[in-house]
Amino acid sequence: MAHVKAGGTSKNLRDSGPKYRGIKLYDGEFAKAGAIIVRQKGAKILAGKNVSMGKDNTLFAIKEGVVKFLEKRKANFDGTSERRKTANVV
Repeated sequence: MAHVKAGGTSKNLRDSGPKYRGIKLYDGEFAKAGAIIVRQKGAKILAGKNVSMGKDNTLFAIKEGVVKFLEKRKANFDGTSERRKTANVV
């Protein structure tokens, strides 16, 4: 009789694929309509002028133009304010 149980199944051999997040078009680059500007987890960068946010928080251009990243002052619900980065297409 064998003293070691047969291998068969293992729990640690599975892994998910990469998500390829990050900035796809940098400041000053030209964006066509529908081009992805930023892939992100959570709304770290907000959508500005001529930019819309998808359901997975992806920022994409609505109109064609040049990408500009600006900082915007945003008020919180408790009265404090913080500076948030916004992506714009000008």
